[in-house]
Amino acid sequence: MGLIGGIVTLPFAPVRVALWVGELIREQVEHELYDPAVIRGQIEQLDQDRSAGRIAPEEADRRQRELIARLVRPVGQPEPTTATGRRQEG
Repeated sequence: MGLIGGIVTLPFAPVRVALWVGELIREQVEHELYDPAVIRGQIEQLDQDRSAGRIAPEEADRRQRELIARLVRPVGQPEPTTATGRRQEG
């Protein structure tokens, strides 16, 4: 992009930045929702809370089922992707 192109597209810079930030937020949310290490940590914390009596067993069971459902996505559900559209490794 030359000098003229840069000047012409300059008014759109805030929109591009907002889209970029939105993609970063989406990636972070997907990471928190589907990363196996994060989910395992949440399950461990849930077990500790249950053992310490900070959470009712029924509530702990419900949350644990939700976490496991995120960990074991149904076959055919797409993997989370990065901002470039590529599948995440690992």
